[in-house]
Amino acid sequence: MKLIFVIPVFILAFLILGCTTSKNNLPDPLVENRDTTINPAVNFYRYANGGWFKNNPVPSSESSNGIFRLIRDTINSQIKNICEEAAKDKKATKGSNKQKIGDFYASGMDTICIEKAGIAPLKDEIQKIDDIDDSKSLLRAIAHLHTIGVNPAYGFYLNQDDKISSKYALFFQQGGLGLGERNYYFNTDSLTVNIRNEYVKHVTTMFSLIGENEITSANNAKVIMKLETELAGSSRKLEELRDPIANYNKMSVEQLIKSTPNILWKESLSELGIANVDSVILGQPEFFIALNKLVKKYPIDNWKTYLKWNLINTYSEFLNNDIEQQNFRFYSTILNGVNEQKPRWKRVVENTNGYLGELIGQVYIEEYLPKNTKEKLIEIGNNIRQVYAERIKKLDWMSDSTKKRALSKLEKMVMKVGYPDKWKDMSKLNIDRSSYCGNVMHSNNWFYNYMINKYEKPVDRLEWGMYPQTYNAYYNASNNEIVVPACNIIVPGFEGRMPDDAVLYGIIGGSTFGHEIIHGFDDQGSQYDENGNLNNWWTQQDRERFISKTKLIVDQYNHYSVLDSMHLNGDATQGENIADLAGVILGYEAFKKTPQYKENRIISGLTPDQRFFLSYAFAWMVNITNESLAHQIMVDVHSPAEFRINGPLSNIPEFYKTFNVKQGDSMYRPDSLRVVIW
Repeated sequence: MKLIFVIPVFILAFLILGCTTSKNNLPDPLVENRDTTINPAVNFYRYANGGWFKNNPVPSSESSNGIFRLIRDTINSQIKNICEEAAKDKKATKGSNKQKIGDFYASGMDTICIEKAGIAPLKDEIQKIDDIDDSKSLLRAIAHLHTIGVNPAYGFYLNQDDKISSKYALFFQQGGLGLGERNYYFNTDSLTVNIRNEYVKHVTTMFSLIGENEITSANNAKVIMKLETELAGSSRKLEELRDPIANYNKMSVEQLIKSTPNILWKESLSELGIANVDSVILGQPEFFIALNKLVKKYPIDNWKTYLKWNLINTYSEFLNNDIEQQNFRFYSTILNGVNEQKPRWKRVVENTNGYLGELIGQVYIEEYLPKNTKEKLIEIGNNIRQVYAERIKKLDWMSDSTKKRALSKLEKMVMKVGYPDKWKDMSKLNIDRSSYCGNVMHSNNWFYNYMINKYEKPVDRLEWGMYPQTYNAYYNASNNEIVVPACNIIVPGFEGRMPDDAVLYGIIGGSTFGHEIIHGFDDQGSQYDENGNLNNWWTQQDRERFISKTKLIVDQYNHYSVLDSMHLNGDATQGENIADLAGVILGYEAFKKTPQYKENRIISGLTPDQRFFLSYAFAWMVNITNESLAHQIMVDVHSPAEFRINGPLSNIPEFYKTFNVKQGDSMYRPDSLRVVIW
């Protein structure tokens, strides 16, 4: 993910052609960002980025600051122009992209209308909950709420079958937690205990804001906390959710009904809009066995309270100011240390892009992307792929038979780059200026129906899961593909000039293409074959060798700690850590093939090696609040930025040589502990 904010020093530049060396004496971010009072052998993250952090503290309206925010804010400014231009045209053709973008944005900016409406946009949904009078109507209501973006009791989605990637399947997962992750309900440290206490206060206040009296609101909050704690008790931990085999439990509908009869699956599936269902995939069967008991254990009135909370919690950001502010106070201030809201236009722009990004993307690529963006990205991606193939062939721990399958998977890996050739048809989505919350609800329902309508149809392998203006990338194991949106071409700090290859291969090559390609070969992705099926393509001995190597990286990250006492979860983050380590190595190896490296060009007083490793650190130049850091440790499979830099680099001999890392330095790891996988 990546961000933006236009300030004088860091200005957006786009990469179009090949590498050139700047001779115009403009500031070089790799030099300017450093804090030279810090020894790079002690903390390279702080050495490479500390100067920027000193001059750019985390704003009170943000949970973090750095390269992601810089890029995100620039993109948001561009999207704002698209939204405002569309909103000016009140006579745009009904149903056109321009009309939908303009009306969605205008409805979000119309605070007078939003305040006047209060919770009226949810009136019909609240009435449906109030009308619940038995188990059948309860389970139907739970299923119905899933169709409008509310996810009570469990998680549900349609996706490719992990073992038959050519077919779509129905997935049911653990879920229904307002705090998101099970450990928030059980950890006994003071920070987590305080969050639980604040959560109860938050729920109490929210019920008061929708009209309940003080006693009822307090009792409702107790019910919510008790019910969610029971759901959490049967939920798997974050690291346990990373095992694709353990979380793949396919069964017939008859078996499902027999094992959990109280959930009334026939009624639930009907309300979810699914017909002709023969089988489903349960992620965590024990969760649904527990839910089966809870359906009867808690009175109907308790469940109605729980469903109202889920509804209000989902849509609070789009309601009147008091409700929105209370939601911000808990989820942003308490959980992430953000003390001030962003300007309203930024919030509405981000939501308009979130729901209508498919439509905005079509304008974005025409107005804000330079020509040859796709071509440049593909060039870098192909170079990274070639280097990886060379490394696989030279592995000393993998047999020839497994190498052959690995190379086949790499060769067949699809690279979707830039933007899709075919856009989603959103013509049936109804958007107008009458209700911001209503537009969000309509959008949620459209996305739900779009998903469900895929059932029993051929898998569309051309579909994208991101917009071209999304500064992020992903690997999809079922399609054996990486997806790199066009805006990944952005590099802050290179106004009107071309970054050198060290920057290209440190940021776009290593932390983007290299990282995502390696996800096909990390602890999870490596369990899927070249056709995207969950299928063991390894020899037993090779798999054992691979696991022994991944254990080293788990141990490495388990030893890292933040905020004095919080340790990183090496098991939960191992996939991302594997991708970080191998990704930066692939970027470096590809960079070594460039003229800049071969000719040992010195730029801004930095050698090619120095520039490459500083560029990789620039890719993760992110500083976050303590609260957000603690939250990340609890819920995220990505390590904090500091360890996405220091962790991988402390395993690379060339880094040691470049920055004179010696035994006794904090960045030093003995040869026996250095991790080498790919």
